Amino acid sequence: MASEAITVEASGREVRITSPDKVFFKTRGETKLDLVRYYQAVEGPLLATIAGRPTMLQRFPDGAHGKSFFQKRVPAGAPDWLQTTEVSTPNGTSSNALVVADLAHLLWAVNQGCLGFHPWPYRAATPEVTDELRIDLDPGPGVTFDMVREAAVAVRDLFTGEGITSYVKTTGNRGLHIYVRVGGTHDSYAVRAAAVAVARELERRHPDLLTAAWWKEERGERVFIDYNQNAPHKTVFGAWCVRPRVGGQVSLPIPWDEVATVDPEVLTLDVVPAKVAAEGDPWAAMDGEPQDLAPLLAWSERDLADGLMDAPWPPVYPKQPNEPPRVAPSRAKADPDAAGPDADAGDA
Repeated sequence: MASEAITVEASGREVRITSPDKVFFKTRGETKLDLVRYYQAVEGPLLATIAGRPTMLQRFPDGAHGKSFFQKRVPAGAPDWLQTTEVSTPNGTSSNALVVADLAHLLWAVNQGCLGFHPWPYRAATPEVTDELRIDLDPGPGVTFDMVREAAVAVRDLFTGEGITSYVKTTGNRGLHIYVRVGGTHDSYAVRAAAVAVARELERRHPDLLTAAWWKEERGERVFIDYNQNAPHKTVFGAWCVRPRVGGQVSLPIPWDEVATVDPEVLTLDVVPAKVAAEGDPWAAMDGEPQDLAPLLAWSERDLADGLMDAPWPPVYPKQPNEPPRVAPSRAKADPDAAGPDADAGDA
């Protein structure tokens, strides 16, 4: 028999939690209520990264071990105090996405079985301004986590060389994400152009470790810099959020000096609150340090002037100006009229 609903206080509201004893993470048996308590424990640093952002929800009604679906629209019957905003998709459709205005909004989503929070890289109040550059280090087959660590340091050093401060987090799985708080009024197309330039520059400097190749057949055993995570309307798994894995691993911001030793598998919802209570928020200074993308955009202009085309876009996007054919090189040789599928390996 399901446990009785309880009410928790958050952000001055009472949020109803149904079936609080339902197991969400089978490895240690953490429940829906345990997940609520986790988010209450990390409220400060969590809201510093996600508050005010439209957020796509990934729902797991039966827990991390069950089936899931993505939900961009806030369902009918939601509380009238929930803040929403209209977001668009690459094909032009729109939906009313949840804005995580405060902890009560996030806990409402947890009660709906949400185990995946994917925020947009802009604030709902200023959708025309993208304020996050996100470098997704994607490990393909044959790539070790030590290689991902080395890749992350290479990204940091590249940014540091251009006077840009960056921040790192685990993905809660096999990769690492590097964030830059973007200053100015750049839109998502400009931020993606900067990410493409970064990926290409990193590949030039570290050709045996890093690759900007969109097509998997060209990557080899190298870490892929997934620049298309900065394409308009793309989202990335949120910082401080618990990954929908049976072990309850957290996508955790860490200091740069922990990259060499971090084990993402042990950073779970049962240990992270004590870690942040003892050590603080390694991203605390991010919002106060907006960074200038001018050096990266200059690289982009240089590459285009040197005859490079834009990097490939995912197939769900309309064909972009100066974009190369969307076909894997091997298929292009075999069939010049072929059209290739999406090569994106996703948010590892």
